[in-house]
Parts: sequence; structure tokens; C-alpha cells
Amino acid sequence: MFARATKVGMVAAWALLTVLGTSAASHANQPTQFVRLYTMQPVGFGGRMMFTGFATGKVLHTADGGQIFGFDLNQNGNDGLLASARTISPNGQVAASVETWDQTTMKITKTIVMTRTMDDFVTEGIFANDVGLVLHEHVVHNHNHRSFHLLKPVAGNKFNGVWTPPNSANFLLDQIAVNQTTTTAAAFGEDLAGSPLLFSSNIAANTFGPVFHLNPNHFSLADGPKVAEDIVNNDAVIATSPDAGAVGGQVPLIAIIDLATGKMRSFNGVMIPPFNSGYVNGFAVDSATGIGCTSTELDANIEFYNLKDGSGFNVFLPGANGGQFFSGEAVLNDPIHKLFLIAQPNGSVGPQGDSVIYVYNERGTLIKSIVGFKAWGVTPGMAINPTKRTVYIQGPTDSALTQFTY
Repeated sequence: MFARATKVGMVAAWALLTVLGTSAASHANQPTQFVRLYTMQPVGFGGRMMFTGFATGKVLHTADGGQIFGFDLNQNGNDGLLASARTISPNGQVAASVETWDQTTMKITKTIVMTRTMDDFVTEGIFANDVGLVLHEHVVHNHNHRSFHLLKPVAGNKFNGVWTPPNSANFLLDQIAVNQTTTTAAAFGEDLAGSPLLFSSNIAANTFGPVFHLNPNHFSLADGPKVAEDIVNNDAVIATSPDAGAVGGQVPLIAIIDLATGKMRSFNGVMIPPFNSGYVNGFAVDSATGIGCTSTELDANIEFYNLKDGSGFNVFLPGANGGQFFSGEAVLNDPIHKLFLIAQPNGSVGPQGDSVIYVYNERGTLIKSIVGFKAWGVTPGMAINPTKRTVYIQGPTDSALTQFTY
């Protein structure tokens, strides 16, 4: 999944993009920071964790010290993209920027745009052929205006296109499925009346497939749907909590929707007593094998599903004992090595206060746990480069990314 954070309490206003192509050399010359990571592997029949070794993770900070609002990376290159913002005056003025960064050096490459008004930006993701998508928000006469800008490619370090989703003035984008393999990505959001919408888009070409209106009783944004894409079958796959994650409520719903026709089939998720699962926190799919993995809120479990027949099973995160405090969050898929990675902001193994990344194979077997870092917030952004077996997660502060290998 692209790594997007939701902005809260920030007001956007229209202004000229006052600084274009600003160099980030002063930031790039700062010493690289590191965190000391270590890995644990399960041993014995009880799955007890055993320390296996140390690793060093680099830490990147935004050029302007602002909080990261969405980031992603090129899975077939070395570049990355992020948006940053921080409040700089009592009247709500915001220092906002869009920055590119280097996966190897973990330094900012260039500041693409910087504003000191009330504008703000959100990185929506990087897609096939290194195409970056950034949301620009501003307010004119108390009306919030949204526009989407492209970097084709991100490595080119400049805006050079726009993306105009269907009925864009009436559309609120929630998420676009992770897909850097095919040119068609699944986009999900809702209109201003609260009706959930799903469609496919060739983002670079600014073209779109049919728009499908989904049942708001099942796919409302209040239910926390998570969207993945089965690129083999041209399907969107949505994991959602139909009753807004209520204690003792319905089990999650897994829906597979044909992006060409809108035809849908669905099945119920795993029942986990006594409280059931609550919200789906994270979701990823391996299109080649048809295996999906969710993390859920109330039970500190993860679940594995066969999308073809709807069968599934749950796995308890180590040491969590079903406690909601230890729930997993973001889920990533490594389709090359057939792995799922789950972020646990409040770690249930390792030193108290650490976060954990768990690495599972697609059969639900725990391979290793990575500790020694702190994720920022309850729902940290996370992105993966499976070719390099490298993951990036927001933390230890809101303006930082931590790198580690698995």
C-alpha cells in the first residue's frame, strides 16, 4: 500500500507556489542518523523468540522539519517522494513542501515545491513507471479546492502533469491500491454525499475506467475499508468492517470487484471470539498466489485468506495475548519472496516501548521479528522495496522515516 497519513486540524488556502525547484543541499549535508535494529526468530514448539543479530537502520528527516503527510518509493529505482507540513503561525499559516529522497543515502534529494501560506500537500503514492501523485489542497472564500499533480517520473524532480478523477469537484480520494507493475490502479473514495466510489485509472495518462457506486452500508469510509489490487485478474480487493468495527459486531467482509464490469463476489472474514475483529487496520494481497493478509483491531491477530475460495485462518501476534493495545497496523506484501510484513506500533516482544515489524510467509509462519525502532503514531505509514528487501516506516518522530532490511 502507498503510505498516506491523514491530515487533521490543518486548513488549506490557495496561493502561488512561491518556491520552485528549491535545493535541499543544506539538509543533505547533515550527518546521516542511525538506529540499532535487532532481529528475533521463533524457536521451539511454543514459538518463543530468540535474539539473532543486530542491524543498523538509517533515519531520514524532512528538509523543513515538517510532519510527513504521505510518502512512497520507487520499487524499481532509488528515488522516493514525500509531502511535509507544519504550522508556523497562530493564524494557521503552514510551511508545506513536496520533497524527493534517496533510498540509499536516506537524504532529501530536492524540494520540488515549498509554500509559506495555508496550502498543504499529501503524497498519494508512486505508481508504474515511477509516476508520483500528489494532492494539493487550498481554500478560496472558505471553499476547499483539491487538485492532483503528477511527477512523470519522480526522479525528474518536477511537476509536469495533472490527474483529474471523474467528477473531481465532488470526489474525495481515500486511497489508491499499491501497484507499480501495471499501468492501471484501483482508486477508492466517496462523493460529497457519502457514496463510496471505486474506479480504475491509468494515472500517468489521466484516463479512467467505469465508476462503480458501492453499498454505503458495507463500504463507507467510517467502516475503514482497506483497498488492494489483484493485478492478475484486474480486480480491486476490499477488506472492510461493515458495522464500523463494533465490539462483538460483524466479522470483516472481503469483497472482490471486477474493475471492468463491477461484478462483485464476497465472503466473510474469520470469526475471532469473544469480541470479533473490529476494524481492519491493514490489508495486502499477493496477486500471483491469490493470498491476502489483514491485521485487525480488537484481537491483535492477523488473518490469511485464499481469495479464490474464501477460506482463511488467524494467527496471534507473538506475546500480544489478544490485547487490543498490541494490534497490528499496516500490512505489506513482498511478492518476490512471498512474505507479508506487519507493523505493530506497540510492540509485544522485545524491549518495552519499541515497535515491531513481523515477517510472515504466506502460510502464516512467523519468520522473524525486527525490533529496535519506534514507529510514529498509532497508524504509521510504511512502504516496501521488495527487490532490495527494504522497508521504510514513519518514525521515530512525525518528520522522520526509518529504514531497515528484512
